Amino acid sequence: MRYFIIISAILLSSFISNLYARNNDIEELAEDVFGSSSYGILAVRNSGDTIVNIGSRHKLVPASNAKLITTGLALINFGTDYKFRTEITYTGEINNGTLDGDLYIVGGGDPTIGSEDSIAIPTKDLFAKWKAFIDEAGIKKINGDIIGDGRYFEGDIEEPSWEYEDLGTYYGTGGNGLCFYRNIIDFKVIPGFKTGTPLKIDNIYPDTPWMKYNYSCTTGEKGTGERLYLYTNDFSTDAEIRGTFALDRKYHIVKFSNKFGAYTCAFYFSNYLNDNGIDVIGEAADVDKSGMVRYLYEGKMSLKQAAESDKLKVLGYTESPSVERISYIINHRSDNFYAETFFRQLGKKYAGSANYLYCSKTIDDLLNKMGLNTEGVKLQDGSGLSRKNYVSPQFFCSFLKSMMNTEKFEKYLNTLNNPGIGLKNETEEVRRRVFSKSGSMGGVRCYSGYISPSEGGKEDTIIFSIMVNNCTLPNWKIKSTLDKIIASLAKEN
Repeated sequence: MRYFIIISAILLSSFISNLYARNNDIEELAEDVFGSSSYGILAVRNSGDTIVNIGSRHKLVPASNAKLITTGLALINFGTDYKFRTEITYTGEINNGTLDGDLYIVGGGDPTIGSEDSIAIPTKDLFAKWKAFIDEAGIKKINGDIIGDGRYFEGDIEEPSWEYEDLGTYYGTGGNGLCFYRNIIDFKVIPGFKTGTPLKIDNIYPDTPWMKYNYSCTTGEKGTGERLYLYTNDFSTDAEIRGTFALDRKYHIVKFSNKFGAYTCAFYFSNYLNDNGIDVIGEAADVDKSGMVRYLYEGKMSLKQAAESDKLKVLGYTESPSVERISYIINHRSDNFYAETFFRQLGKKYAGSANYLYCSKTIDDLLNKMGLNTEGVKLQDGSGLSRKNYVSPQFFCSFLKSMMNTEKFEKYLNTLNNPGIGLKNETEEVRRRVFSKSGSMGGVRCYSGYISPSEGGKEDTIIFSIMVNNCTLPNWKIKSTLDKIIASLAKEN
């Protein structure tokens, strides 16, 4: 017994020594680069062995690493095959081929409508399906409006803590239950002939004739790049583009946020119907948060009361791509808009409301159901755009480890980027074993994920999370250091 105790003590001492050495090497590297920043690092084996632990309990802004939680919870709680539904409905009566009433496109959260993503139904094909429902009902003429109805998602279209500067960007667009083209709007921008002169700007797609764009932006000095910002909201049709666009840049397509996704969808479908044999007498319109139909009439926005949702008569419905396929896009492209749809649908399903307050509480409840301790974890949104999100490396590793014990793990793993996060200086053998999600915003850089073993089983998989906040270094230097840390971890198995 005494010899067993001695041998155990020697093994424990060796383990502690190796852990200290690994900690020390990575800590020295991290401290050299991130010393004036806030950071935390944790890497553990699925079997329970801790490889590196440096400040792992620090609560840090995760940026897009938050999508790891959003997509994981969606896959578990919706199921991989879950699809969002969009309904074509109407009010009034159909008489001799004429609909004496309005046609409603009732969104159910499908974020891919009008998207150019390969997973989405091409817009013309989708519109053809919707028109087929109208044809089957014998409708040849619509003596009313085409109304985009996004009431399925209640509350604000963006999380209130998103920064004002982000709200007009393509990555800061929000939405209700019905969208179009990921609620993005493209502008073609050409610089003026000298610094300080106006830019030539054209709204190229989608067309939004109800909007009034004011341009206070100018041509910037050479080398200053594109610094344009759209200031807009969902309760006014006035918007302003501010900032500069460098003199030495050629024309560029700048993507901004479209706050009227449901309206845009109705506008394009109305045009499609008129072009394909269905005579639409009324206007394209949408439903605002107060339940009023908004439509452009003789150059002015007008209002009328929307029909009650439960009084609408259904002609047919279409479905989105599966949650599994959308999750792949979310984690590979780091798509904020798709992630927010998942976040709000989780709230809708489990709390009965897509209001962000309910969604945040739902996430906490679902994590607790997984047996995870969420004390100190705060998730305001699903994409990670909010700077009020706080998660620790310790929690990320706990969540990722819990995902490994679910039946959805293999499909979840397939949504992550591979090989690695670049690791250009490493061998293919190392790179192909790293599956991770990045997260970045001003001063924030995070990577979390898995490193599969070169030999051994699932228990030898390394789960890691590296989070850096308040860092003002150039991105290349941050990324180079993170690559070195991850490569070092990969060599542990």
